[in-house]
Amino acid sequence: MTESSNKNIPLFKVFMNPDASDNVSKILNSGYIGQGEQVNKFESGLQKFFNWDHVTTVNSATSGLHLSVRMAKDKIKQSGYDGPVEVLTSPLTCTATNWPILANNLPIKWVDVDANTMNIDLDDLERKLSPTTRIIMIVHWGGYSVDYDRLANISQTAKNLYGYYPIYVEDCAHSFGSTYKGFKLGTYFGLPNESRFAVYSFQAIKHLTSVDGGAILSNATDAKQANLLRWYGIDRESNRKDFRCEADVEAWGYKFHMNDINATVGIENLKVINPIIARHQANAEFYYKNLSNISGVSLLENRPEIKSAYWLYTIKVHRQDDFSKAMLDRGITVSRVHERNDKHTATKDFQCPLPSLEKVVKEMMCIPVGWWVTDEDREYIVNSIKKGW
Repeated sequence: MTESSNKNIPLFKVFMNPDASDNVSKILNSGYIGQGEQVNKFESGLQKFFNWDHVTTVNSATSGLHLSVRMAKDKIKQSGYDGPVEVLTSPLTCTATNWPILANNLPIKWVDVDANTMNIDLDDLERKLSPTTRIIMIVHWGGYSVDYDRLANISQTAKNLYGYYPIYVEDCAHSFGSTYKGFKLGTYFGLPNESRFAVYSFQAIKHLTSVDGGAILSNATDAKQANLLRWYGIDRESNRKDFRCEADVEAWGYKFHMNDINATVGIENLKVINPIIARHQANAEFYYKNLSNISGVSLLENRPEIKSAYWLYTIKVHRQDDFSKAMLDRGITVSRVHERNDKHTATKDFQCPLPSLEKVVKEMMCIPVGWWVTDEDREYIVNSIKKGW
């Protein structure tokens, strides 16, 4: 089926508060553009948004994940455990989720995917617990939260079987504004607070952009360490006259800090984030109401206690390639968005059977859901899908 359309509905689009350029210009000409007061102000705004006291900004979510895995490794070592450590993780995600595991010289153990959510399969996760899997990487696909209460039960199972609570590193890159039982992701108290890090992304096409950047939500102790490690391990907050020369570095760190330019963009966009998130959610709700009972289309789970911010709206379709071509011909950009990570040469040593993933990657497809999708656009998308492919 071939047809042409004058429509051009993108899958992603950058949102920028019109006030950002003037305020960035002021910082550019201020004589100080590194990590300074604007970073502090942005972190304060994020603390208020998340209702969480310990937010550490970084220059990208990838850096945040790298840093979080590093700190998780350090915590395991400090606990007195000196055996092998492997990380349980999902293969259905951006490579930015799993490459920090490899960068920290840790082996991966893949967990299958839940076909109803595209998140990690919690049954398979529990089956694959072992004495060596001390870290678990969680991805909230499209912004739809994993079941935190079930994760808490799995943590207790690990404690009962092997004597440890696993440390969770949550990739919340899709999830700015998502909630579980009313709590922003990374702040729900169903898990031991000392056993988790949650990392958000402010990359260009996310709900909230600072051009690029990210943030780590953690506890007070880990936040203090993250503040050190994001800037070489040097304490920038002391009263020393020259902290670059006088401060002792107890643990080496990275150049992962955010700067005042990115922070200023983030500050301005944070001011208007709520209607952006609300529009994503309204478009998703429209799809749930209007794409049900269509031949060849299956919708994902939508539980009332989970409120996704819907960075992605994913459906499952028959004849995926035909669907993609038909939508493209009708001016609608669609995509699977991320390739499964377990098929890359870089991860060939960790391959294992993942039957649910094998099936779902041949069916899944993301359709435009963002703030730029108008009422007319979403009607057109629904009608285009109803026409078939």
